Amino acid sequence: MKIALIGYGKMGKAIEEIALQNGHEICLKINSSNLIDFTTAHISKADVCIEFSNPEVAFHNISKCLEAGVPTISGSTGWLQKLDEAKTLCQQNNTAFLYASNFSIGVNLFFQINELVAQLFSSHPEYKVSMEEIHHTAKKDAPSGTAVTLAEGILRHYSSKHKWINEATANDTELGIVSKRIDPAPGTHRIFYDSEIDSIEIMHTAHNRKGFASGALLAAFFIQDKKGIFEMKDVLHSFF
Repeated sequence: MKIALIGYGKMGKAIEEIALQNGHEICLKINSSNLIDFTTAHISKADVCIEFSNPEVAFHNISKCLEAGVPTISGSTGWLQKLDEAKTLCQQNNTAFLYASNFSIGVNLFFQINELVAQLFSSHPEYKVSMEEIHHTAKKDAPSGTAVTLAEGILRHYSSKHKWINEATANDTELGIVSKRIDPAPGTHRIFYDSEIDSIEIMHTAHNRKGFASGALLAAFFIQDKKGIFEMKDVLHSFF
């Protein structure tokens, strides 16, 4: 598989390491120092584009890859107000697109656990639900994309809660998310259910970036010859 890495920071380098170990080829690496190489001609040499950049440029990067007709996966967060536009571009260019707030297989299983737990607790109002996420200080967005996905999963089962807020104090109609930035911390997400009688917590902690990188490669392999809009659940269901 020929891969274009759009964004060559810590995640891009982790993906490159695992990709090369598995016999894949990195045919293009783009970062802020070589944007002159970010052309349709160069992008088109790839079987798939893997985009991990930052909120300011993510949609621009994704658009260029999709307009080149190359299947694209993205793990950038903080740009999702334009997600529908990206999906439209994908369809217009007859290619494939997959966005995930987190590509880790463990996290995606945790998403499903989170929804099951939320469904169980939603009928027990004596338990107050709240969230906490911890990442390294270089992470620009807060709450994390993973935390937002978890929060949306909880809100689907709580008709009494209308939105999440990035604050510790929340009223009965809000889901509070506390964001902490501490080095070194690849990522920890906690969901708390507290009552006067007891407390229950579910938690996922990433020990390094290998899980994210391995999941991104799995998604890239899945999407390389497809057309349409996909999610990580499609990837997991196809392999397991």
